[in-house]
Amino acid sequence: MAAHTNAPVIIKRVKKVSGGGHHGGAWKVAYADFVTAMMAFFMLMWLLNATTEKQRKGIADYFSPTIPVTRASGGGDGAFGGDSVFSEETLAQNGQGGFDSPPDDSGAGVDAAVEARTLERLEDMLTGNSGESMISDPARRHIVTEITDEGLMIEIFDLEGEPVFTEGAEPTALLIDLVAMLGRVFALVTNGIAVEGHVAARPVVVADYSGWDLSAERADRVRELLEAEDIAPARIKRVTGHSDRSPAARNPMAARNNRIVLILLRAPR
Repeated sequence: MAAHTNAPVIIKRVKKVSGGGHHGGAWKVAYADFVTAMMAFFMLMWLLNATTEKQRKGIADYFSPTIPVTRASGGGDGAFGGDSVFSEETLAQNGQGGFDSPPDDSGAGVDAAVEARTLERLEDMLTGNSGESMISDPARRHIVTEITDEGLMIEIFDLEGEPVFTEGAEPTALLIDLVAMLGRVFALVTNGIAVEGHVAARPVVVADYSGWDLSAERADRVRELLEAEDIAPARIKRVTGHSDRSPAARNPMAARNNRIVLILLRAPR
């Protein structure tokens, strides 16, 4: 009995570990957050590199709009999908972020700052800088805009395999739709309009008539399309053909050089 009483008591403690070490899952949450943050960072860097200053301004304006223009659908089809902002009822009125009073073409009493704001708002409508463009993505690929000392310049140009004119000076359906839309935009103001035609250089052996004739004929055809949209003929201040003398692309034979330039002219000072 005594021997059994004096035997040492051995206590064995077993430490239970659950989810410890590298088998835990908490690190996965932190890693997922890190990957998400890095993806957002690289997306931001890509956007900054792939967009122009005007496009970045448009993205910023989309999240903090300052021009409350109500857009409505016209229910149509074609290049613009029925979108329209041109009726009096769908434009915010002056004092609520809409258009200022259109400048008088004579230049009398025209405020340069008011005119500049008006041209900028018209450009926003075309390019989507205010958050939404009135031109569909396929059509927008054929247009660039720029506000210059002369006024609001809009270039409509060919892409490879996608001309805006067929053979000679016959406009494509895309060009007809674009000019119709621009005519309605131009109707919102009274500024004069200039129309310029440019063509790419062509080998002499395939030229059926000179670039001067072709560029002038194309510019005049666009003038006719504008007037068909109720643009007063008196507003057309000049129609010129520049042949291939002012190429937009380095390669003088590039399709990009086939273009029509419309300028909404500033009022004379």
